[in-house]
Amino acid sequence: MTASDSAAAVPDLRTERLMLRVWTAAEAAVVTEGGRLDDWAEGFPDEGDKVIAPLIAAEPEWLGPFGHRLIVERESGLVVGSLGLFWPPSDGAVELGYGVAPSRRGRGYASEAVLALTAHAFTAPEVRAVFAHVEPSNPASVRVLEKAGFTPAGPGAEEGTVRYDAPPPQG
Repeated sequence: MTASDSAAAVPDLRTERLMLRVWTAAEAAVVTEGGRLDDWAEGFPDEGDKVIAPLIAAEPEWLGPFGHRLIVERESGLVVGSLGLFWPPSDGAVELGYGVAPSRRGRGYASEAVLALTAHAFTAPEVRAVFAHVEPSNPASVRVLEKAGFTPAGPGAEEGTVRYDAPPPQG
């Protein structure tokens, strides 16, 4: 089974307005090569996507059920961002990262996607915690996490960042 076959076999996550689908190896290659596809919103790929795309080839598990996903606006069918879990978990914890194209920011897409992927992460038996690191100087990113129920948990791994933890699943 190839990486593309593996990605195709992973079910999409759906929210009210979004579909979160696994990157394909071909899409990652287009981003790595500096290209664009017709079904990408203006501003996608963003800087974070350009960092993640080449790593996908080196981290094939990121194309699995708990890996990196593209954020697709269901109404238009356009890719508007990406998010992902840095898999596999370390000591039961998995880090989440996200980004939305500038042309689609301010619509609540990032929080909606973070909520869905966080809930999905907690379905993995080995995951006991989901967290994200954010720079306090980026209030929009802080607000994304707060809207998704994350709370500050102390200093982040990198200087100048704060760790935010997701609430544990209820039930």
